[in-house]
Amino acid sequence: METNLDGKKVAILVADGFEEVELTSPKEALEDAGAEIDIVSPVEKKVRGWDETDWGSKIKVDVPLNEANAGDYDALLLPGGVMNPDRLRLEPKAIQFIRDFFDMGKPVAAICHGPWTLIDAGVAKGRRMTSYPSIKNDLKNAGAQWIDEEVVVDNGLVTSRKPADLRAFNRKMLEEFGEGVHEGQRSPGHQQAMAE
Repeated sequence: METNLDGKKVAILVADGFEEVELTSPKEALEDAGAEIDIVSPVEKKVRGWDETDWGSKIKVDVPLNEANAGDYDALLLPGGVMNPDRLRLEPKAIQFIRDFFDMGKPVAAICHGPWTLIDAGVAKGRRMTSYPSIKNDLKNAGAQWIDEEVVVDNGLVTSRKPADLRAFNRKMLEEFGEGVHEGQRSPGHQQAMAE
């Protein structure tokens, strides 16, 4: 299935230590589909990847996290790596940036350890998800239904387990990003506020 993302703008949120291929592979797929990409980071100027067992490439930061606004984007990508989400979880602005995508019903794709940040954003409860196996219990304890599959889609939320799943992850990410806003994606807190 050919997905055209012309006119769509996607934020990729990362800190130092992101798993390099989990940024570069989806980024290439998004660009090939016509999307405009911004690397958003709490790190200034260049953010450094992790390439399997050692530090990898440095990638230019397009928008500093403190200047980023979820309203400027159509979708969000959260690469994994152990250090990257662990660092992002300590950044209140990063957690709010992620939560804002859910509040607006915008699609989000997270791979490997990337879903860790969704726990802190308060958006994992009640969702069907997968992740790297080591954070399975964290997600389950946060109320997610964890499934051991290469890619799991739940109302605009796309999750995968590891780099070996990237082909399936990229395909579903493009599909969900192409569909745009998903009402079922909105965070539980936002849904409750709207009902009151």
